[in-house]
Amino acid sequence: MTGRNIVHIQGLKKTFFVGSKAVDVLRGIDLDIDAGEQVSIVGASGVGKSTFLHILGTLEAPTSGTVEIDGQDVFSLKSGKLADFRNRTIGFVFQFHHLLSEFTALENVMMPALIQRIPEKKAIEMATAGLGEVGLLERLEHKPGELSGGEQQRVALARALVLEPKLLLADEPTGNLDGANGREVEDLLLKLNRYHNTTLIIVTHNLELAGRLRRKLKMKDGLIVEDEQGSGSAPTDVEGGNAMEMT
Repeated sequence: MTGRNIVHIQGLKKTFFVGSKAVDVLRGIDLDIDAGEQVSIVGASGVGKSTFLHILGTLEAPTSGTVEIDGQDVFSLKSGKLADFRNRTIGFVFQFHHLLSEFTALENVMMPALIQRIPEKKAIEMATAGLGEVGLLERLEHKPGELSGGEQQRVALARALVLEPKLLLADEPTGNLDGANGREVEDLLLKLNRYHNTTLIIVTHNLELAGRLRRKLKMKDGLIVEDEQGSGSAPTDVEGGNAMEMT
């Protein structure tokens, strides 16, 4: 870890209205996360974990408070600049992969680069390298329907990292996978965090996964009520032979 804040949050609140009734989902969160950290966010359903992650990813705005990512007050940006900042700086992995079914694995991973107007030849090189990192060089031309659930999620991970974002956000990334595939995706997340020094924040109900990360935040009633060090155990090697070796 570098000791430099990649995330700085002050007084973060989010209120939704159901009819005329105000529902306070986030009730005043202050938080700093260093570049390169591994952070899990745990807590019961409905405590605000996903809302917090969506705000951190700039997918929705807070009611009040500030969110700085890599020194940028993100909600001071106009929509076009915010979208560009998000695409370059933040990667997302969700429980469901959200791949485009009509495109190949390679084409799916290329998308963020093409949105940034990176030339197609360079985008292909970047996407191929990313798929190599997750052990899918033999699946470049396969469409999502031709891939297993674990392979689909690995494509989604390669897509999230193709622009080498500084921040990777994952919302229940293994929640839709069986034990073996889930463990493989966990290992890749941790290995790629270490290799690229990409800050990793995972929302999960899986306490075993949370325990593998070096820092665990527990949310309750819209607040962070615990902030403790996890075991941070090193990930095991991924089986299959194609994933990059990291030490």
